[in-house]
Amino acid sequence: MIHKKIADALGIGEKQVEHTAALFAEGATIPFVARYRKERTGNLDEVQLLEIQQKLNYFDTLQKRKTTILAAITEQGKLTPELERAINETYDATALEDLYAPYKQKRKTRASVAKEKGLEPLATLMYAQKNGDIHAEIAKTAQELNLSKLDCVQAAQDIIAEWVSERIDVKNALRKEFAQNAVIATKVVKTKKDDAGNYEHYFDFSESIRKSPSHRILAMMRGNNEGFLRLSIAIDEAIALKIINRLVLKGFNDSANYVKTAIEDSYKRLLSVSLETEWYNELKQRADSEAIRVFSENLRQLLLLPPLGQKRILAIDPGFRTGCKVVCLSEQGDLLHNETIYPHAPHNESAKACAKILQLVQSYKIQAIAIGNGTASRETEQLIRRTKFTSDVEVFVVSEAGASVYSASKVAREEFPQYDVTVRGAISIGRRLMDPLAELVKIEPKAIGVGQYQHDVNQTELQQSLDFVVQSCVNKVGVELNTASKHLLAYVAGIGTSLAENIVDYRKEHGAFVSRADLLNVPKLGKKTFEQCAGFLRIRAAKNPLDNSAIHPERYALVQRMARDLKVSVQELLANSALQKSIQIEHYESSDVGAETLHDILMELEKPGRDPRAQLQQFSFAEELKTMEDVCVGAVYPGIVNNITNFGAFVDIGIKQGGLVHISQICKEFISNPADKLSLNQHVLVKVLTVDLEKKRLQFTMILE
Repeated sequence: MIHKKIADALGIGEKQVEHTAALFAEGATIPFVARYRKERTGNLDEVQLLEIQQKLNYFDTLQKRKTTILAAITEQGKLTPELERAINETYDATALEDLYAPYKQKRKTRASVAKEKGLEPLATLMYAQKNGDIHAEIAKTAQELNLSKLDCVQAAQDIIAEWVSERIDVKNALRKEFAQNAVIATKVVKTKKDDAGNYEHYFDFSESIRKSPSHRILAMMRGNNEGFLRLSIAIDEAIALKIINRLVLKGFNDSANYVKTAIEDSYKRLLSVSLETEWYNELKQRADSEAIRVFSENLRQLLLLPPLGQKRILAIDPGFRTGCKVVCLSEQGDLLHNETIYPHAPHNESAKACAKILQLVQSYKIQAIAIGNGTASRETEQLIRRTKFTSDVEVFVVSEAGASVYSASKVAREEFPQYDVTVRGAISIGRRLMDPLAELVKIEPKAIGVGQYQHDVNQTELQQSLDFVVQSCVNKVGVELNTASKHLLAYVAGIGTSLAENIVDYRKEHGAFVSRADLLNVPKLGKKTFEQCAGFLRIRAAKNPLDNSAIHPERYALVQRMARDLKVSVQELLANSALQKSIQIEHYESSDVGAETLHDILMELEKPGRDPRAQLQQFSFAEELKTMEDVCVGAVYPGIVNNITNFGAFVDIGIKQGGLVHISQICKEFISNPADKLSLNQHVLVKVLTVDLEKKRLQFTMILE
């Protein structure tokens, strides 16, 4: 039943879910299943596999909750066969809690106090709304309990109000009305109005929850949490009461009139509050999910930025008063040299700095220069571009986002214990140019800052999503086994932190791995882990050329059979595209190797170990821009997209302040998602719409005609 429900929810086959669940139960990871078990899953991608995994976890948690609830109701002696069946047949967490609500142990309430006084029989009679003299019953109860008739009526109504609030049909009808017509509204807290400038748009604001986008919801909720705004989520009270009356009222007698009053109390005091909380959490969950999705997609694009590759790099972390920290790195990213130059004010030693850069470029055979995009970046870039090098040296401006977090981290201290944070930061900038993925995995993803309202969303869900993205990207690109850091290795499918350290320790003790099979000699790395990770690890210059490809060792025999059929070696097959094209894959299909896997194998034979990332392109900002004061309204400047949100994109034009391109200014046609037109690090042209020096805000348009 669970597998069918998941299949229906995701629009896939039940067998696909069954096979995927079985693979997960065997300890398979998502990257491994997506890449090497396509026949078992029907070629499901990583996103679909993650959705299946999440839903399996959801239903597992739900089943545990059912067990707890059944035990609690049984202990009360109130579990009927009908209730037990209803609980077992429920697959929705909200519906399950609705069933449990009447039996849930509550703190003291007005209804519980009334029951303790003995008013439940009167409430039951009143709630039945049968014709008869209810006033006589009220008088009788008042005399028996030594209470006033008014107290008896109010106490009975308190009990009825609670019963109404627990009715599933009432709650579901109101939920439907909330879903269709609820309004989210905010008003400024008058005593804090002067300090609430960031929320000026929401001082007196309301809109349908159906139309409120995630970024507005999170903004309003942040203002509410910070005490600047009062937030409400509500439907029309008259309509709500009409809905409840239709479901609860049974006649037009005096009992019904008492119940009607109880209904009003139930809605105002109980139902409206609980449903507002429920919908607040629902909207928060939706907004969180969307914000996390945006952050995750931005992170994916950032991690998969084009690498320059293994070249000798001179990296500069720019600065004014404290100077520019300069490091020289080998092709493997090892530190060869570091020092500080002072080309800018107040020192103004530009000639001396240029001479030093020239000397370092020649001495260390530098092939490219990486300049951090922080303070003094523009001035440093212009200095470097004016320098006359004797060889071809490429110049790149590199994002520093998160570099300061890395340089002060335990990871950086372990790598470079003898150097301070400025040197570590410069090294990180240089290594990012070589391989953004290998360097960025060392930084907490949340510190990179490519999302929206990242500190407001559910932090556990955010962390899980970002970890999934990092793992996905690492395994998509593949990892060089003999040079990868333990931080990069930890994200390879099946490995994790502990085994990554074991691999690095084994490498230090025994030297470079010469084959993937050597991994089985690593302490605590067994056959199951080898199965999961081997296909994502590369060994350059390995004796078996397939060890430097994404072909899994379990398929080596198949490739060797292809080579034998063509009467060549595997090495010759890899070097001959004509031979590769002559392979007829239908001859090699079997029960566990289908067309999808065979196509993947042929692609790897064509370009073994290929990097899926694009080629790096050079880029230059407008030379005349150094500060915000230099920006002219109406001017067009080259820029780089450095963040994408649901309401637009932020573009770096080479100065400290980035600018916003609102979603309506990205293109002429209507779009609902900026990511449909833009990607992170994309080179664009923007026209300046406004320059607000006081608030340090820039607004751009990409519609240039």
